[in-house]
Amino acid sequence: MNSMKKASLFLIFLVIVLSLAGCNRHRGAIQGQPADPHQLPDLVGTYGVNGVDPAGENYGGTLTIQAGEQPHTYHLQWIVTGAIQEGDGQVQGNQLIGQWHTLEGILQARGAFTYTITTLGELDGQRSVEGFPHTGWEKAFPNDENWGKFKLGH
Repeated sequence: MNSMKKASLFLIFLVIVLSLAGCNRHRGAIQGQPADPHQLPDLVGTYGVNGVDPAGENYGGTLTIQAGEQPHTYHLQWIVTGAIQEGDGQVQGNQLIGQWHTLEGILQARGAFTYTITTLGELDGQRSVEGFPHTGWEKAFPNDENWGKFKLGH
């Protein structure tokens, strides 16, 4: 088995473990208010994700956000139903805006995302897929023991 497949299997295992660790919270609805752009919570961490793609299909999975090389920039990686995706985003006001693409999965795709950042560190927004006339939506909920606690971002 090549190293890319081993890494993918490890990430899938990690998603399952992290998902089970965060199952004790109700996560169906965004609970925070849109954050003040001057007091944003820290976005670095792991999130549980659910959404509907532009074709109307439901999906779920995990989103991991790491700090980017520049202030207010981030690298994102999704492991969702049928795909591993990555992208880069930048904070503008109280939104995280960027581009994403499929690394591995059933279909190769790319698009854009725009999330509103809430006071609880949740992400709520739209994801587009190139070639589809409609956008989908996605909600991401922090998946750690600090969920809902305020921390200043970088």
